[in-house]
Amino acid sequence: MQLYQEHELKIYNSLTNEKEVFTPINEGHVGMYVCGPTVYSNVHLGNVRTFMSFDMIFRYLKHLGFKIRYVRNITDAGHLENDADEGEDRIAKKARLEELEPMEIVQRYTVDFHEILQKFNFLPPSIEPTATGHIIEQIEIVKSIIDKGFAYEVNGSVYFDVLKFNETNVYGKLSKRKVEDLAHNTRALDGQSDKKNPQDFALWKKAEPRHIMRWPSPWSDGFPGWHLECTAMSTKYLGEKFDIHGGGMDLKFPHHECEIAQNEASKGTTPVNYWMHANMLTLNGQKMAKSTGNNILPGEIFSGDSKHLTKGFAASVARFFMMQAHYRSILDFSNDALLASEKGFNKLMEAIKTLDGLKPVGDKTTFNLSVWKRGCYNALNDDFNTPILIADLFEAVRFINLLKDGKATILAEDLADLKKSIHAFVFDILGLEQQSGSSDDGDALSGVVELLISLRNEARANKDFATSDKIRDELLALGIQLKDGKDGTSFSVS
Repeated sequence: MQLYQEHELKIYNSLTNEKEVFTPINEGHVGMYVCGPTVYSNVHLGNVRTFMSFDMIFRYLKHLGFKIRYVRNITDAGHLENDADEGEDRIAKKARLEELEPMEIVQRYTVDFHEILQKFNFLPPSIEPTATGHIIEQIEIVKSIIDKGFAYEVNGSVYFDVLKFNETNVYGKLSKRKVEDLAHNTRALDGQSDKKNPQDFALWKKAEPRHIMRWPSPWSDGFPGWHLECTAMSTKYLGEKFDIHGGGMDLKFPHHECEIAQNEASKGTTPVNYWMHANMLTLNGQKMAKSTGNNILPGEIFSGDSKHLTKGFAASVARFFMMQAHYRSILDFSNDALLASEKGFNKLMEAIKTLDGLKPVGDKTTFNLSVWKRGCYNALNDDFNTPILIADLFEAVRFINLLKDGKATILAEDLADLKKSIHAFVFDILGLEQQSGSSDDGDALSGVVELLISLRNEARANKDFATSDKIRDELLALGIQLKDGKDGTSFSVS
């Protein structure tokens, strides 16, 4: 018997705004699609949080014994600068500005995306398809939607007819928006005169002469609309109807709304049973934005090279921080919050290290292990409630510390069960990693580096900049980065 047969998992469905018992279409199998990044810049921390939430969900479904096909796409064409079907392709624009081929931009930032996720200990998806690898499938879907009467061609571009679709279906069911209200909230933009209605969206865009990324189609040399790729790739690899579709809260409208409409228009069926959306990450109480400087990249967390941080943090500390909030909650990122999470993370890891070295003691177990395990699973079965799980984990930490101090007892069978369970929850499901080296090693390293920082400060005071720079550069070569700030010099280990 698999674990999923013993547990009733409930998932919050954005389509119904209710928690629903998860029942996969095919028993024991799960199909999950998550909208991946548009690879025209370094992946930002808000995206990492979204993908981390679904990595945890993927991990828990695997833990329960489901056979899961997890598809997460790469958008490497078709995503314009705004969601109103106007402007320049983001990747093509970056390529033009940097005088590179678009696929050089795609390669550069896809590599960055994978490297960052690897540092955060993500499991790779089962399939990671690209938009440009599925142009034929997208064209076929456009043909089907035209044949069904829900799309029209104007001057080489093809648009989805929202009002026509809404006569027999419901456009706005996911975002709870009314079609008539959408007309009032649509900005007037150049080129929208091609559309019958302001609510309509592009399925295929005719490429302007300067547009580098283009493919032949029955309507023009052009490129697919951004919403189309996920319809093509999700249904190709998961079928016309599948279990879970996830993404960031910002994708609910228009992207996911348009996906539903495209599927219903072309296939005649609602594609997804459970829609899941992860919430946003703020920085110091404000929305992250490059334009305001209220922004931080994942790599800056590791190095500490940011005005928002006093030091660098291990990737697992940042992951632990993110797991301390429910995936549907807004999470505020700050230096103080990371420092607090680091203390909690270290306490948890130290307890696990202690547990691994413990021996059975006494003639009974002074901890209700079955109740504790049930609490951990209840948390995860309640829409993947990781903050409650972490609170339960610290109940075990308290017991482990009592065992260490000789104030509690545990039988051999329960000790083995506790070790197995806590490893599963912490490492397999939350995806945390033990940091290398003991705390004594860390203390010794800190002492040595602090001594070198003191010697460097002395050299700088004596205007011996050659020695000062040599200390900094030699430490950097060893993976130790110094950061000078108003409160002195701190360091981080990469």
